[in-house]
Amino acid sequence: MKIVWSWQSRDDLREIRKFIARDSPRAAASFIRKLRESVERLRIHPESGQVVRELRDATVREILFGQYRIIYQCGAKRVEVLAVIHGARLLDELGF
Repeated sequence: MKIVWSWQSRDDLREIRKFIARDSPRAAASFIRKLRESVERLRIHPESGQVVRELRDATVREILFGQYRIIYQCGAKRVEVLAVIHGARLLDELGF
């Protein structure tokens, strides 16, 4: 299974990294690396995340990493990471 990061999700990672880097650039780099590593499990277990209940679409799922929700969509041959959002944010704010 191939993992594809959408433009939105890449932008989300950049913003998260900038936010954490204000206190510690090293911690920011480590956090992003570990978050990306946590997504790698989707190569083998793409349906391991739970269905995003707000959307009620079985192909749109999420896994959690720290306080962040990693929203992704399962396809036949790939997993597309759609967004990485703080758990306190609502999906409505993102236009889903």
